[in-house]
Amino acid sequence: MENHKSQFDGAVSKFFEKHAPSELRVAIQKAKKNQIISDHYPYEKRLKRDIYEGSMYRLQIELAKFQNWLRSSKERVVVVFEGRDAAGKGGVIKRVTENLNPRNTNVIALTKPSNTEKGQWYFQRYIHHLPTIGDLVLFDRSWYNRAVVERVFEFCTEDEANSFFAQVPAFEKMMTDDGITLIKIWLNVSRAEQIRRFLSRETDPLKQWKLSNIDVEGLSKWEEYSETIRSTFKKTDLPFARWTIVKSDDKRRAHIQVILNILSRFDYEGKDDSLISWVDPLICGSADIWSG
Repeated sequence: MENHKSQFDGAVSKFFEKHAPSELRVAIQKAKKNQIISDHYPYEKRLKRDIYEGSMYRLQIELAKFQNWLRSSKERVVVVFEGRDAAGKGGVIKRVTENLNPRNTNVIALTKPSNTEKGQWYFQRYIHHLPTIGDLVLFDRSWYNRAVVERVFEFCTEDEANSFFAQVPAFEKMMTDDGITLIKIWLNVSRAEQIRRFLSRETDPLKQWKLSNIDVEGLSKWEEYSETIRSTFKKTDLPFARWTIVKSDDKRRAHIQVILNILSRFDYEGKDDSLISWVDPLICGSADIWSG
């Protein structure tokens, strides 16, 4: 594919050449298309496409069964998708929702708050999007933006961050006590894979819109992100709202594990219980499997 210059004037490539650790540069430059770069990922290659497509077809049928059950029930479901930049949140959400009825499935991807919203209680604008009975709501980033991105870039004060961590357990407890099933999923990607994806976004005109100023500036803040994420898990992995970590260096495996994790929580009509054998604890589990 022909390279197209992005609005960031090759900032990712410049970072890669000048500041990326030498072992990462070598690994990325030598890696083949389907090769997994990270030493912390349990597989060397991406899942084969035919296996992925066959698995995804069966899971799409299960999601349709789940939504039919959800629409006739009094259940309300919220799925929060968080993770490092380029971890694959958008792709996972697309696979979850692509065959679901949009009347009962809402994807919420809020932009930065308006001046009015800045003057409100921090959680206020998220409450507006919580589901009614029979609905599924997926947040492409959520109130946890304050816990990680805003702290790393100092977009919030220390007092605002402390207030967030003091209030978020009560906020999520009120949701779950009222009957909302809250699922919190963190997609984790290795540094090498993150840089590889950013390099692809920089030169691909169909992906350049995915690259933001925060992405570019965040390239030099890997360790700051790691420490902030670590402290966030420690404070918000709650008994009634646990985090599920999915290692997403292989997007195909991540898609499968995320959908399985959602479906496994519900006893819907016609559920194919044999799918439980697909659960992979090597890449999907509690906050304990987070590797930074």
